[in-house]
Amino acid sequence: MKDVSWDDLHLFLRVAEAGGLSGAARRTGISAATLGRRMLGLEQQTGQPLFHRAQTGYRLTPSGEALLKRVRAMQAAAEPVAQLFSEDHPLLRLSAGTATAFFLADRYAEICRPGDPYRLHFVTTEATLDIAHREIDIGIRNRAPDSGNLASRPLGQLRFAPYRCHAMPGTGALTWVGMDPEHARHPAALWLHRQDHSIAAYANSVATLHELVRAGAGIGVMPCMVGDRDPALTRAGPLIEDLDETQHLVFHADDRHRPELRRLINRIVTLYRDNEDLLAGRRPMRGEAQPS
Repeated sequence: MKDVSWDDLHLFLRVAEAGGLSGAARRTGISAATLGRRMLGLEQQTGQPLFHRAQTGYRLTPSGEALLKRVRAMQAAAEPVAQLFSEDHPLLRLSAGTATAFFLADRYAEICRPGDPYRLHFVTTEATLDIAHREIDIGIRNRAPDSGNLASRPLGQLRFAPYRCHAMPGTGALTWVGMDPEHARHPAALWLHRQDHSIAAYANSVATLHELVRAGAGIGVMPCMVGDRDPALTRAGPLIEDLDETQHLVFHADDRHRPELRRLINRIVTLYRDNEDLLAGRRPMRGEAQPS
């Protein structure tokens, strides 16, 4: 077998984690057709079928599972080498869902200041990226880790409520907007699909759903830290207690003593503490529905 290039193995990792070509194409910027050809070429080089291909996506064969395990180990081993030759201020990759990323970006000056020994890379995604294999450095999750060499710190309670455009009438049978079933990953998105509500429009991103609600397309479920801060929105009902969650800051256990990571962790913990009322839905801007 000829030597397999790291580029091909890196693309294999992306396809395997995305479960198909389309998702990997969005993450790599390489077309699905090119990725498909590269995966076929990789299978020819290894002499093993790596994927079961179907209309629903790419599923790993046993050989593919074995290769994925080794490629992840290669990626983790390469990370310290990349850091060795990086700039004086390392780039810390912070993963968060759209709403949380917006909340943090709006308060950038509270977590990044002149003279800090790091630079910050926001990785905004609803997917759960792999911290154990150093796909990112730190992530904000709605539960503590239960496996892998990971550590975490609780950040505080996050609460959700239904919101509508402030200019919409507050009475009558209002329709809803929600995430489409394929992209409904968060409990708040799944909750709406379990209700007997009329859904007028779907979105495949949290940002688009927010814009639809602002435009008056219908009611949408949002975290209070977003909905209560938007002057164009008002609550359309009480807090949804079934969606209460505690957010956690998750990071690699081996990195907990890195000075730059510790500084960022402390800043984020302080930020959540200082915004406890907003996160818990105790600061509605307007509207008939007050916190329960």
